Amino acid sequence: MESLISIECFVRSAEAGSFAAAARRMGLTPAAVSKNVARLETNLGVRLFQRSTRSLALTEAGERFLDEASGGLASLQSAIANLASADGQPSGVLKVSMGLMFGRDYILPLLPDFLGRYPAIRPDWHFDNRQVDLIAEGFDAAIGGGFELPPGVVARKLSPAHMVLLASPAYLAAHPPIRYPSDLPSHDGLRIRSPQTGRVRPWPLVNRQYVQAPIALKERMTLSDPEAACVAALMGLGITLVSMQHALPYLEDGRLVRVLPEWYVDAGNTAIYYAAQKLLPAKTRVFVECVVEHFRETGLGQRFSAI
Repeated sequence: MESLISIECFVRSAEAGSFAAAARRMGLTPAAVSKNVARLETNLGVRLFQRSTRSLALTEAGERFLDEASGGLASLQSAIANLASADGQPSGVLKVSMGLMFGRDYILPLLPDFLGRYPAIRPDWHFDNRQVDLIAEGFDAAIGGGFELPPGVVARKLSPAHMVLLASPAYLAAHPPIRYPSDLPSHDGLRIRSPQTGRVRPWPLVNRQYVQAPIALKERMTLSDPEAACVAALMGLGITLVSMQHALPYLEDGRLVRVLPEWYVDAGNTAIYYAAQKLLPAKTRVFVECVVEHFRETGLGQRFSAI
């Protein structure tokens, strides 16, 4: 019977594309991962990888074994983790990725109650404004919007991912009125560059009748952070486009106001993502339920809607 560690070394190496990357995820040395995979190949009597100095590629037998082993490995590890939970309670390190502002303002406040209910869980939270690879990077969950759903990952919707145009009352008072999207070209724009691509995405505005219009602002400046763009808007430097999650605190206290309030950008949904497993680890399951319940009870899903 093959050991669980040998099978995990094979699966993680196949997912990551190298022994070194698998070793970093598992907390082992590359030599230990390579040795475990070699032992597995010897015991099975087949070669699972084609190795070279620069690459690691699955053989045909390796591809078949990966398809059959990866799901079973996840179920076994989940079963062991759940069985080993402290006093029958969810436990272990909970590795989660989320955006900096979103995590700080809307998820971090959940910690006192969450850890009071589940003291054996140890949060390992990464505040990154990027899409992570849940499987390859070893995350239990991630929260974000506009992600493509990769194989083996499921999502539960938390809220719409709407974006709105914002400006300070002082800026709007000092410039020509904006009644229609066609009025935007005469106004200064505070554009936000994508941290993934380094480009400014040309989002179209949409209204309740699903009529689309371009955002044709003059380029005053470009920033890489939505919070910085809001601060620049507070200074009266122009109009910016940010998510409702960023806009909400400024709108609620009146420091910024919506420009063209009947128009918004529909960027899909904000969701919590996790691995699609029949037996989800208890630590992940209770965290997902906690976040979903919080959004439902506080009405954040509705507050993040621009409609």
